[in-house]
Amino acid sequence: MADPYQTLGVSRTASEADIKKAYRKLAKELHPDRNKDNPKAAEKFSQVTNAYDLLNDKDKRARFDRGEIDGDGNPASPFGYGGGAGGFGGGGPRPGGAGGFRQQFDFGGEGADMSDIFEGMFGGAGRGGFSGGFGGGGRRSAQKGATINYALKVPFIDAATLSPQRVTLGDGKTIDLKLPAGVENGTQMRLAGKGEPSPGGAGDAIVTIEVSPHGFFTRDGDDVRLDLPISLTEAVLGGQVKVPTVERPVMLTVPKGTTSGKTLRLKGKGFHRKSGGRGDQLITLIVDLPADDAELQRFAAEWKDARNPRAAMGV
Repeated sequence: MADPYQTLGVSRTASEADIKKAYRKLAKELHPDRNKDNPKAAEKFSQVTNAYDLLNDKDKRARFDRGEIDGDGNPASPFGYGGGAGGFGGGGPRPGGAGGFRQQFDFGGEGADMSDIFEGMFGGAGRGGFSGGFGGGGRRSAQKGATINYALKVPFIDAATLSPQRVTLGDGKTIDLKLPAGVENGTQMRLAGKGEPSPGGAGDAIVTIEVSPHGFFTRDGDDVRLDLPISLTEAVLGGQVKVPTVERPVMLTVPKGTTSGKTLRLKGKGFHRKSGGRGDQLITLIVDLPADDAELQRFAAEWKDARNPRAAMGV
């Protein structure tokens, strides 16, 4: 079984921030959507996620450091198994060595039941338990079901407003998934007990979020940006114009004499922040002129602007 520290590539003294940083880097590299032609990536992705789950839990991390549980979160074996040097008291093959114990002892895979191995080594009872010389029928605890990974595309507007998402799981059941504040591409949500069923309890499901792009909104941190076309009349005379937001249209005051590129701000119309509150909507005004408008051309020919708008550029 893998050491979670080695799986994430961090030291045993790594801080929570270091562990989270290492996990995010590996999760992006190994995500199944980016490695459709590499089936091993999905397995590594699951291993990285399981390692992070253990080390991100302060209690489990402390128990692992004390040797009370193994890298899968299972109670450490009283017979010395668990990755220490020498295996069973020093006499057997090491995990991953010539004896091939890594595959057989991988409780999450299809390896042999431990009772088979003890029966061969100690002459104990059959597959039902560890009787014989070990004081009776103690069975190993059933393994928790495997983790299932899902990818979920979320519309831009839904991500900004945290609208619940209807999700259909592998068993055909549907749930309404509540998005977290600060949701972004790569955000992962864990659904306890929604993974593979098992006698030891169902595993979990991990949902990785992908926020879809929008037709005219773009994201800038927790803010939303919008290029808003306005007419020449609205730019020169100013006035009220209707502006779309991620929730509903609102009225915006355009100042008199507005030029293209001027940016106005609508407070609290952006994405929900992890720390609370919301970002803003930043609106860049773009003066939109009609093409081949004879009246506008006559006006421009008669009207003279004495300024040099490029004077600041030295031309």
